[in-house]
Amino acid sequence: MIPSRARVWIAMGHTDMRRGMHGLSLQVQEGLKRDPNGGDLFVFRGRSGSLVKILWHDGVGLSLYAKRLDRGRFVWPSAKDGVVALTHTDLACLLDGIDWRNPIRTWRPEAVG
Repeated sequence: MIPSRARVWIAMGHTDMRRGMHGLSLQVQEGLKRDPNGGDLFVFRGRSGSLVKILWHDGVGLSLYAKRLDRGRFVWPSAKDGVVALTHTDLACLLDGIDWRNPIRTWRPEAVG
């Protein structure tokens, strides 16, 4: 379980999805100037946009999670470099393929009763 104090960062631009734990940790440390072992989540997206990888150190060991969408693409910032902070709710939307920048309700009641 991810602690609520853990921050979520998405790496802008495209990442080589052939990278594993060590390659992504090095990217976090050298490219994003953050500590990959600090307990935060780091989210990376490949060029096609249908695959993301999440790197997380829980204090005991490093974990690497991957998710591929069957249809569609993950919504990503357009900037080439840097990092963007997300809330846990934003991350949940992103992983469900929802535009986390402007989520839209699919249904709203028209009347009460």
